[in-house]
Amino acid sequence: MNIWQKKNQSGTKIHFFYDLGRGKGQRPTTGVWMWTHPKNQEQKNFNKEAARILEVKKSQATIEQQAIGTPVIPAHKFKPNFIDYYEEYITLNKRDGNRHLSCCLSRLKKFIKSEYLVATTITENFCKRFRRYLLDNLTGETPANYFARFKWVIDAATEDGYFHKNPAEKIAAIGNPSTQLKEILEAEDYLKLLRTPYQNQQVKLAFLFCCYTALRWVDVKLLKWKDITDGVLTTRIIQKKTGRPVLITLHPIALSLLEYARKLAGEMQPADHVFDLPTANGANKDVQDWVTGAGVKKKIRWSCARLSFSILLQDQRVDDATVAYLMGHATTKQVQRNYKRHRPKNQEAVIALLPNASLQQ
Repeated sequence: MNIWQKKNQSGTKIHFFYDLGRGKGQRPTTGVWMWTHPKNQEQKNFNKEAARILEVKKSQATIEQQAIGTPVIPAHKFKPNFIDYYEEYITLNKRDGNRHLSCCLSRLKKFIKSEYLVATTITENFCKRFRRYLLDNLTGETPANYFARFKWVIDAATEDGYFHKNPAEKIAAIGNPSTQLKEILEAEDYLKLLRTPYQNQQVKLAFLFCCYTALRWVDVKLLKWKDITDGVLTTRIIQKKTGRPVLITLHPIALSLLEYARKLAGEMQPADHVFDLPTANGANKDVQDWVTGAGVKKKIRWSCARLSFSILLQDQRVDDATVAYLMGHATTKQVQRNYKRHRPKNQEAVIALLPNASLQQ
């Protein structure tokens, strides 16, 4: 392995490159440089350390060249801390609107209670225990989504030689359906909330905006003025087929909420966030307090806004495909499974639809 060197423009430093040929891109940098003429002991010591690092890099590059065409993967290609590998995977596979990869990593760190994880400890039993941890702490499809992303990383690591056999291959990603049905806001509840003032106007405006757009808490928390143009909201959700974000034409009420929010914002710049919100827990407490004050006797959390959006549109005979698109789903599967009305709005009215006649003795 040859090392090529070149002085910088001023001639004060020497930069070193791998010499793989004369073609474009065949002289990648080693990331190492030295002082051309060291002026003091500190610079001399720097050059000595740089020379040692350069020798190590040259040796590693030589081993890599020799391993080409063989099943051998040089040991230095592996990251000692598997968390570093995971973080690199997220960086290389990041996609706007997809938070499952990074959220799963956060859960993995909580599971191991550490920032360091050796790949050899990731066995089939480890994967099963991590799945159990997700199921014990999360509900709905979230455990399945997180574990599926974890399996993506393990699959990639297996291909990269971290595992001789994929430890997660036989373990399915499964969900954890909630035993409690979420409350939904009916059309009359929307009107009550619109008419009821609340001390935290930011929470009121943001929650109502979610009711009219199906945005999640994290989406509205991060929403910026630049995401809204000519009455159209550009979401952070990316369509799989086109690779473009989902665009939502805003309801007149949603537009009026934005107008009011802009008055509250005052002199904020267009790049600033639309709503100034507290923590998720704090916002949920505010929402429940406001809902109760409006005379709506239901247990409402922020996620109920998204569910209500879906059900009220379906009540108006909007097809599942359209609802799924507006909610950012690639298929109707989630709408049919999780965003349907699971109990009648008015049970007496439904029962009254049955045939009615006097009983003949």
